[in-house]
This record gives sequence, C-alpha cells and structure tokens, in this order.
Amino acid sequence: MPSAEQVSKRPGTTLDVTSEGAKAIQTNGTGWKETTACCATSRAVHLVSPIDDPRWDEYLKRSSGASLFHCAAWLEALRQTYGYEPVVYTTASPGERLENGVVCCRVQSRLTGRRLVSLPFSDHCQPLADDAEDLAALLTALEDELCTKGWRYFEVRPLIPLGLHGSGWHTAAVYLHHQIDLQPDLAQLFSNLHRDSVQRKIRRAEREGLTYLAGATESLLDSFYGLMVKTRRRHGVPPQPKKWFQSLMDCFGDALQIRIALQGTKPIAAMLTIRYKNTLVYKYGGSDVSYNRLGGMHLLYWNSIQDAKRWGLRFFDLGRTDVQQAGLVIFKKRWGAVESAISYSRYTNSAGWAHSFELARPNWKTKTAQFVFSHSPDRLLAILGNLLYRHFG
Repeated sequence: MPSAEQVSKRPGTTLDVTSEGAKAIQTNGTGWKETTACCATSRAVHLVSPIDDPRWDEYLKRSSGASLFHCAAWLEALRQTYGYEPVVYTTASPGERLENGVVCCRVQSRLTGRRLVSLPFSDHCQPLADDAEDLAALLTALEDELCTKGWRYFEVRPLIPLGLHGSGWHTAAVYLHHQIDLQPDLAQLFSNLHRDSVQRKIRRAEREGLTYLAGATESLLDSFYGLMVKTRRRHGVPPQPKKWFQSLMDCFGDALQIRIALQGTKPIAAMLTIRYKNTLVYKYGGSDVSYNRLGGMHLLYWNSIQDAKRWGLRFFDLGRTDVQQAGLVIFKKRWGAVESAISYSRYTNSAGWAHSFELARPNWKTKTAQFVFSHSPDRLLAILGNLLYRHFG
C-alpha cells in the first residue's frame, strides 16, 4: 500500500477535509486511502496536475486573476530546470469543470529545507478562488499537509492581498509591483514618460544610432545571458542557470522575446519579455553599466511598449522590485507605471518559517555569499548559479 507521503504528492488525489479529519483518497479505483491531516471544514480538496490536466489552462482562460506565473508553460519550465513538480489544489472533483485552484511546488533541499511555495521564482501567484469558503478549504488543506508532512512552511505570493493574519501566518517579504496601463495611444504614453529621465534617454539612444534586435534565437540568448551575469554580479547574486532561459524559450515559443540594444556589434542592454493573455511581462534584464549613458535600456522599454500596443495588449507588467532598490523604483515610476505592494505570506506551525539564505532577510550568511558572488569571475558565477538556484525557490 502506498505511503501517506506518496498520496500527498499524486495529482488525481482527493483530500477529503472533514471535521473528523482529512483523508487522502486515491481516485484511480484501487480503493486505498491514507490519513494526511486534521482540520475543521466540510469541503473535499482534490489534487490535479496543471501540466497534464487540460482543465487547468482552460480555467485560466476564464479567470481574471490568472497570470503568466499560473500557466502550464511557466510550470513546465520550472519542472525542466529545477525538478519542481507543480500541483494544483482545487475543490473540483475529477472530470468536473475547475472553478478555483492554488498552484504550488514542493521544494526539497538539504541546504534550505522542505517547503511548499506558490510559486518559486515567480513575482506573484494569486490563489484563484472567487468563493471565500473555497479559498478557506484550499488553504486549510495546504496547512494540513504542512502539519502532517513536516514541511518547514507554506508560502503564497498574492498580487491582491488576502488578509492572512491568523495564527501561524507571517509576512515573509514585501515588494513593489509596477504596471503600465496601455489604453492611451502611443503619443499619450510617450507624453506620460518623465521628460528628462526617460524621454531624453530614448531620443539619445536614437541619436547614437543604437541597434535594436528582438527574437528567440541562440545568439540572442548568448548576448542576453552575458549581460545578465554582469548585472547579477553587481547585485552580489549568481545568475539563474542558462538552462532556465532555454526552457522558457522552448516552453513559450513566439510569446517570448529576447530584446537586445547594441552599439555597433556590442550588446549593451538586454531584456526578456513574455506575452500572456492581455499583458506583456518584463521578467529579466541586464546591462553593461559603462554604456548606460546611451539609453540602451530605455530603447528596449520603449520598443516593448510599442510592440504591446501593436499586439493589442492592455498592460505592460514591469515586475516586482525590492523596496530597498530606491533607484529602480524611481526608474519604473518615471515610465508612468502604477505602483502597488506585494506581500509574501508564510504559514508554519513552528518558529522555522525562514531559511538561511534569503536575500529578503539579510544575515551574515547572505552577506558573505554576496561578497563571494560579487568577486567571482563570470564562469565561476555561472557555475554557482547552476549549483545553487534550485535550493532558493
């Protein structure tokens, strides 16, 4: 008979959450069941695979809260690169139309511990449930799995606050989110840009004759990754594995664009954007600071906005920013972006709701690591990223 740990990992499993206890029941007809948790609610919660079950992407098309980070392509890239197996908790029975879901990954690391995260390496990931009782049932099922399986914590990253202030919940980090509304015409959007800091830099890039390239080729990836390594060193952190960006290219196809600004033949600024539903998402960027005066990154932003308008999109999502990065916050606001706060919340039944290498919670370990990263040569820094990133999700 499978163990309770095996039950809790399998899509196609029902977590029958009742006042008598939560039971995980295999739904493939074998007839076995295992107790997984105890709580007080009356709704059954089911586990489905968001990659293999077509109901998930069909539901995302209908859900106004669905983002790039919910979609199967993003989840498949996480699985290919880091080995994280995504699962959705939902109140929908097998074969029933989905009307809610919380997607998460189980991160298991000897370095940073075992935890449930919704969702690793994602700016935000709203738990999707319009009904308050459904949301309560989903969160309760996740809390119960944490209690019975010994996970260190369960983390959610809602774009819209959920008000999770009860016993066991903690605020893990707070970031700022910036988004540009693309409804105005291009002339108005340009007029909304800060005159001295943005408009002049765009015109400077044009006067300097910078070249703009966009696509999803191996040569563009190489240029982008080289600038990413330089940028990550400046911030004292390793770059994501190059395999991560290759997986994103493979999974998103034409929806992903690598954008490069060049002076002559030299790449001086780069960004990676992904189109999802009515939004263009700026996810990663890097630059050579010795050429920043030429406005390469400004050229990339403005071309991205023009592309998004041509494609009929509604928003340009500039992503999350650490609140301590005052300069980057000002930069994004000068593009006419609307600012909001994102609060990451964690549930735990112990004091161990943080791990040792969190940049959002600096300590002597993170400061030592940042010193090493900032003084490592490119090749070593890339190797460190390959070795360490799966532990940071």
